[in-house]
Amino acid sequence: MTALQKINVYFISGLGADKRVFKYIQLPDGYNAVYLDWIKPQSNETLAAYAQRMAAGINTTQPFVMLGLSMGGMIAAEIARLYPPQQLILISSVPHHNHLPYYFKWAGKLRLQKIVPLSFIKSAAKTKRLFTNEKNEDKQLMRQLIDETDNYFLRWAMSAIVSWRSPALPEGYIHIHGDRDEILPHRFVKPTHTIKKGSHLMILTRARAINEILTRVLPAEC
Repeated sequence: MTALQKINVYFISGLGADKRVFKYIQLPDGYNAVYLDWIKPQSNETLAAYAQRMAAGINTTQPFVMLGLSMGGMIAAEIARLYPPQQLILISSVPHHNHLPYYFKWAGKLRLQKIVPLSFIKSAAKTKRLFTNEKNEDKQLMRQLIDETDNYFLRWAMSAIVSWRSPALPEGYIHIHGDRDEILPHRFVKPTHTIKKGSHLMILTRARAINEILTRVLPAEC
């Protein structure tokens, strides 16, 4: 199989992250990784509308796969409704707003995402790294990503998630989730694949297990 025949796998990272969080992910032969960068959101833009604009970075004239992490999985699910991929893969994410924890909806009703200081959110996220099991270099990466996160984007993203409404579940998706996910707890979701001792950042800590699943769900022959 030549490089020209490879199927593109479009990666969308989580909130405040970029392609660096996928550094341990290895695709099977026959697939080519393409990393979609976040774009600037428009004022009061919905998650679905944002996903439609982000889809401009995808060559939909050729077969492709979507892979989204956390918030990126929500975006990927919305893109899949517009441009069905060969496979939709969600990691540490949810395919539909009904799978979000109930307290996300409460936060939206109370408009907490509008009033909580972003400095507090970023500080708490960095402090949390003291109690997680990533490698030291990965802890440093996460702190760097948190510092680099644009405040306007962060505020928009929080509002877009808590107000997200999707008409239907995507069809035939793969959902990989950790049983110790502290952001999107396992008890609220219905994954197709569960990774034991997997946290929300298992993309860094349990990459081998994720890669094994990708090898099984992505056909070797394209």
